[in-house]
Amino acid sequence: MNIVGLPALVGTYDNYIWVIHNSENAWIVDPGESQQVLDYLNQHNLQLQAILITHQHFDHIDGIADLHNAYPNAQVFGPAKSTHPSIQIKCKENDVITLADELQLKVLETPGHTLDHIAFYNDSVLFCGDTLFTAGCGRILGGTAQQFSDSILKLRQLPDELKFFSAHEYTLSNLGFAAIAEPENAALKQRIATTEIHYPSNHTGAQSTLGEEKATNPFLRFDTPHLKKSLLERGAEDSAESLFATLRAWKDEYDRNH
Repeated sequence: MNIVGLPALVGTYDNYIWVIHNSENAWIVDPGESQQVLDYLNQHNLQLQAILITHQHFDHIDGIADLHNAYPNAQVFGPAKSTHPSIQIKCKENDVITLADELQLKVLETPGHTLDHIAFYNDSVLFCGDTLFTAGCGRILGGTAQQFSDSILKLRQLPDELKFFSAHEYTLSNLGFAAIAEPENAALKQRIATTEIHYPSNHTGAQSTLGEEKATNPFLRFDTPHLKKSLLERGAEDSAESLFATLRAWKDEYDRNH
């Protein structure tokens, strides 16, 4: 299987639409637009088999209609808690989706960014939508801090070797904040020194690994001793919900000023 990230909504939301494909068939994750997907499928002579949706924000679903018109047999998988009418197959926690003999994905419910958010994963890949980004996480836009912290802790339990695919390219901004949140993190310093981002070029392969995120992404590290100390000094209580909420508010403040 090959995995390619197609840039979408460049300059506004800086999304990635992920194309999973072999030599004949393709499966799409979070198509916020359609034309670049149709072009890629045509250029590589691929048949679209399914569309996977992590949540129902427009920048993840607005390409569905055109893709379905072009490939009417392609099934649309999405969250059971979503109300969007394009979703044909409702997915909930622990469901296993068999897309091909060589492609099965499990479902995790990861609310927080939204109430309906889910992630797709197997033994080698994780598609986490807007729950986690490279070195960051999504904003709270419908869910709660309690749900979001629970979802992050759930994702943190997955194996380090999983290849990491999120729905946006915010790496450099996120690393800038991470350096403020954890200035003594040696793994983070190394990541900052070696990271090169070429967006909006197509992205081949994974953005990172879950292990790299665990080592350098402050939102997977909000309860580690040094970062926890900083968050308590900023007024957090000693709970996952409060620590996460304080970190998220700190990042929101950083975003407003940069």
